[in-house]
Amino acid sequence: MTARIYQRPLSAMSSGKARGEEWVLEYEPDSRQVHDPLTGWYGSSDTRRQVKLRFESEEGAVAYARTKGLDYSVEPPRVHRLKLQSYSDNFR
Repeated sequence: MTARIYQRPLSAMSSGKARGEEWVLEYEPDSRQVHDPLTGWYGSSDTRRQVKLRFESEEGAVAYARTKGLDYSVEPPRVHRLKLQSYSDNFR
């Protein structure tokens, strides 16, 4: 059983930073999703795909994975660079 630990990306729809510091642990899927021809939906018997655990720090997520005996991979947080410019820069 493997898990992926990453920091939540910021929403592109707003400039807010809510939940930007959270770390998420989610399980890697064990099986592929199967198409149901009757309903047209995709489904799987793997219920761990629905579980996302949130932590306040990376260390907390790693400690949880170690206590549960999970193989895990940690993705480094993304660096957000702001391109500061004024309105007049659009007309140069």
